[in-house]
Amino acid sequence: MKIAVLFFLIMLIASACTFSQGFLHVDDKSIVDGNGQNVLLRGMGLGGWMLQEGYMMKTSSFANAQYQIKDKIKALVGADRCNEFYAAWLDNYIRQVDVDSLKAWGFNSIRLPMHYNLYTLPIEEEPVAGQNTWLEKGFSLTDQLLQWCAANEMYLILDLHATPGGQGKESGISDYNPGKPSLWESAVNRSKTVALWKKLAERYVNEPWMGGYDLINETNWSMTNNKPLKDLYVEITRAIREVDKNHIVFIEGNWFANDFTGLTPPWDDNMVYSFHKYWSYNDQASIQWMLDIRSRHNIPIWCGEAGENSNVWFTDAIKLLEKHNIGWAWWPYKKIQDISGPLSIPKSSGYDRLLDYWSGTAVKPSADFAYDALMALAVNLKLENCIFQRDVIDAMFRQVQEVATKAFMRHDLPGLVFAVDYDLGSNGYAYADNQYADYHVSTDVYTSWNDGWIFRNDGVDIEACSDNTATKGYDVGWIANDEWLAFTVNVDETAAYDFSFRIASATTAGR
Repeated sequence: MKIAVLFFLIMLIASACTFSQGFLHVDDKSIVDGNGQNVLLRGMGLGGWMLQEGYMMKTSSFANAQYQIKDKIKALVGADRCNEFYAAWLDNYIRQVDVDSLKAWGFNSIRLPMHYNLYTLPIEEEPVAGQNTWLEKGFSLTDQLLQWCAANEMYLILDLHATPGGQGKESGISDYNPGKPSLWESAVNRSKTVALWKKLAERYVNEPWMGGYDLINETNWSMTNNKPLKDLYVEITRAIREVDKNHIVFIEGNWFANDFTGLTPPWDDNMVYSFHKYWSYNDQASIQWMLDIRSRHNIPIWCGEAGENSNVWFTDAIKLLEKHNIGWAWWPYKKIQDISGPLSIPKSSGYDRLLDYWSGTAVKPSADFAYDALMALAVNLKLENCIFQRDVIDAMFRQVQEVATKAFMRHDLPGLVFAVDYDLGSNGYAYADNQYADYHVSTDVYTSWNDGWIFRNDGVDIEACSDNTATKGYDVGWIANDEWLAFTVNVDETAAYDFSFRIASATTAGR
């Protein structure tokens, strides 16, 4: 009896040691911290940092994968200057001020999309075939990001976004080059993937603010019952557990994270299934299939990516997810000249010139001009040079909790009020617009929720305005019947006021 009690105590101590550092871990259907408290992950994905996707760079029509973008740049400025640009890009995209800001805005986690080639050489470049050369750059960048996260008590989740060889034919996502063997066509690429995850797990095994490992992002490859994917997942998990029993492994389905055929039941007791949600209705039916997986297998689920839509969609999606205790990571943090993320990177006239040349509508610029344009773009990556889309943050946090509107800025009357400075809030409260979100996954019909694509991410259609008389550079256009805007104003004195409006119309019928 004494022996049995002693053994029980030893097991309790061993179990406590596993999570004594405050590691996130699985408890039935929930993700909890070291104290057993439920943790609802509210994260931001750093898309575009370690892996540039063509649509984020405005290059997708002629260079969708990062290797294609690099080839375009090298052809203009040479290999050395290309490397300088990418070094500046990596330095400027995410800094301590970015992590501090994400924390202040309300995020408690960051999802890091990694490109394997910052951590190890491609198999074609290995000096000894079958061996792994480790590159310090990726590890040091990750170390620094984890340090900033820890200082802010935020969890960092590693996401292998571009695997050796590429995990899918959608090349922008994985940097897949069809001229080389993919992850699924090369045993050596798969071995390198396993080795990389083991190396990462060895490095971060004792880091409590490391939230976990998202093993392979958005596989999109035809395979029977997902067996090759399951086999690789199991092999990676086994390798991680040889050195790290502390951290969660996140498992995504095939076909952009949403096909879990053959990937159930769970094979590890500290595992989470991760799905991605884009452009679908925000009702329970849209996630019921994942709720069923959670119930059937008694395992937590996580929405590892969502975004790329309007503020209304953001608010509704987050409300839905959090109602069902599902954490999330939004996508992405920064893009060039875009309204649907927290930060928009200004696109200079110099970079526009490069895009025009690459797309075949302008003459070739000089190497010096191209280099200066690229380095200016890298400087624009810094948070202080980006455009802060505070309406996006308001939609993701405040509007999830309350429907009340909030003044976009202070308006004093008598005075001048710009139409684009309507209140912060959702459709039907701060404004009314007939098109306010895109649900094409559910409807098969794409909806442009904002025809102007500038300044704010609501259904209100805002465009650039070159008329500088009493304007801030934008106007509200594409106005339809029953659409309206609401403004909170400060009035010093109760009185009768005259209002005048500046309008423009392509016809004389407008009023």
